[in-house]
Amino acid sequence: MDLTGATWRKSSRSSGNQGDCVEVADNLPGAVAVRDSKDRRGPVLMFAPASWAAFVAQLAEHH
Repeated sequence: MDLTGATWRKSSRSSGNQGDCVEVADNLPGAVAVRDSKDRRGPVLMFAPASWAAFVAQLAEHH
């Protein structure tokens, strides 16, 4: 998938952890992309939007 139009964002909770964070691009058609903020040219994980939403919901439930 071409990621040139991806709009990447970091969690607002990432500021205090020495940059160890993931970035998420959820503006892509039919996909959510996740990458390591320290290795922006490295590998990208791709998820279906429903799968990503379920994952985030589980995190919020257990936080």
